[in-house]
Amino acid sequence: MDSSKNGHGAITGAGLLIALGIIYGDIGTSPLYVMKAIVPGNIDPKLVLGGISCVLWTLTLQTTVKYVLLTLNADNNGEGGIFSLYALVRRRGAWLSAVAIIGGAALLADGVITPPISVSSAIEGLKLVAPHLSDDYIVYIVIAIIMGLFFLQSFGTQIVGKAFGPIMFLWFTMLGILGVLWIIPHPEILKAANPYYAYDLLVNYPGGFWLLGAVFLCTTGAEALYSDLGHCGKGNIRISWTFVKTMLVLNYFGQGAWLLAHHDQQLAGRNPFYELMPQWFLLPGICIATIAAIIASQALITGSFTLVAEAIRLNMWPKVKLNYPTDVKGQLYVPSMNRLLLLGCIAVVWYFKKSENMEAAYGLAITLTMLMTTVLLSIWLRTKRVALPLIALFVLVYGGIEGSFLVANLVKFPHGGWVSLAIGLTLMSVMYVWLKAYYIKRRLTEFVKLEPYIDALKQLSDDDSVPKYSTHLVFMTSAERGSEIEQKIIYSIFQKRPKRADIYWFIHVDTTDEPYTMEYKVTEVAKDDVFRINFRLGFRVQQRINLYFRKVVEDLVRNKEVDITSRYESLSQRHVVGDFRFVVLEKFLSVENDFPTIEKLVMQAYFYIRQFISSEAQYFGLDTSSVKVEKVPMIIAPASDVTLTRVK
Repeated sequence: MDSSKNGHGAITGAGLLIALGIIYGDIGTSPLYVMKAIVPGNIDPKLVLGGISCVLWTLTLQTTVKYVLLTLNADNNGEGGIFSLYALVRRRGAWLSAVAIIGGAALLADGVITPPISVSSAIEGLKLVAPHLSDDYIVYIVIAIIMGLFFLQSFGTQIVGKAFGPIMFLWFTMLGILGVLWIIPHPEILKAANPYYAYDLLVNYPGGFWLLGAVFLCTTGAEALYSDLGHCGKGNIRISWTFVKTMLVLNYFGQGAWLLAHHDQQLAGRNPFYELMPQWFLLPGICIATIAAIIASQALITGSFTLVAEAIRLNMWPKVKLNYPTDVKGQLYVPSMNRLLLLGCIAVVWYFKKSENMEAAYGLAITLTMLMTTVLLSIWLRTKRVALPLIALFVLVYGGIEGSFLVANLVKFPHGGWVSLAIGLTLMSVMYVWLKAYYIKRRLTEFVKLEPYIDALKQLSDDDSVPKYSTHLVFMTSAERGSEIEQKIIYSIFQKRPKRADIYWFIHVDTTDEPYTMEYKVTEVAKDDVFRINFRLGFRVQQRINLYFRKVVEDLVRNKEVDITSRYESLSQRHVVGDFRFVVLEKFLSVENDFPTIEKLVMQAYFYIRQFISSEAQYFGLDTSSVKVEKVPMIIAPASDVTLTRVK
């Protein structure tokens, strides 16, 4: 399915405005801090021209060529992002899961740094109109804005989102105008368009190569641009990027012009972005910058929610509760991630205090995401039968560019870069544990053929000596083959407590590599007594099994394929619908285990994390009033060589 078939895929004025509003927040607010990071002290014309040239060619090669022209083609039925790309190529090798985990965790870590640095950079402009404001007061304002932003997430952003586009259009227009106002009287800055100045800075300027860590800040939002492909479509992104890039470049060149005009001065404590503004425009400009920073933060938060939801369905994240606050396709709210991001953002603001200190932590993690995207994209190009020399050229060029950015960013490690790496490593550990535990559990789950138990199920259903457990008994099963069932389910029905029911239902959910698949298949295993339903749901589809199951049953009743009337004689005469009861089997770690060391550590970490998350019943959207959760022991490897001696 082409992206143009998605909601906003067609190129329209509304689609272009939406793209402006939700895609470019991160990359669009970078002029607030990039030049301040590149030229932190003495204003050297060689440094200014080289820095502006590096920014221009980074935006061109990294954002325009790699992401806008190349990566946007790797859409998964119109959806983008590192996990969508992974879903396209994961059958090419199990090792690719490690690539996706590193990239996804680093992108989530970036989501913790972006709101603090964007909002802080904007709010610090207040000191230009109110110099008496203390740094602590600025910190309190930033934290208050961030707390308000996260508080609003649970209500959805449907109404606010409609205003994002026009506000960001105003922001980018302001960027361009402010830049032009300084370029006109100082056209010598246009020399920076020559890539020689970038080369000269990196090769000949003392410490020039290490400035790449600051230059990289201008393109950190490129990965988010790809992640939001499904919201807008590549046509709208490509056209709107032409406008956005033009405005960004004009502003960067304008800042360069101002720096050249003040080359005999110190920049310390001043932000060239705000220096472009006339004195009378400072307060309105700061207000617009603050709103743009809030929108940038909103885009990162929403992107983090989407990323977590995708990771859950790819078995890379705990099955935490997902809410859908509005009817907008793809919009969701993850309460646990909202709390984690809020605490992370507050900690970052409190620890670093100023945006210039946060610059050290920013960018290091996202270089890892970009490198991982390059790896996955090269595999995707191979699946499209692109010539090997072209793929090699792509890997060589972008591996070299992003490798250089990564090395240059490593100089930030002792100055705060360790913060984003520590966050990223923590998230990677959770993802690794969850995926490894999934494969361990799947390997050790014992499946049996269902057919030998069909007669026993029918006999139990008709056995009046056993108290009826439920009219309709529903089990969630992980058995991928329709002819099989978990041994634990058979044990639950016949031995743990005999569960007599009129009809037994077994539900299996397959997560597809396509984002929005919603299909089901019904198999009548035993006429009128045993049914199996297979749901095929895309990795971006909400798991509302209770609702979907009810819809399937309604269709079966309408087609006269099943009779759900209660089989109690007194109720049957009145056509009362029988009750439905779900049974969810939750594994716990048995004490009867001899572990291989790695699996022991993984499973201990897995069950430790499980304590803090919601149950599978809540994740699947099952009505808790009709759900029975049964604990079953999980034995990795039974303890062996037990020596017991009988004595008289």
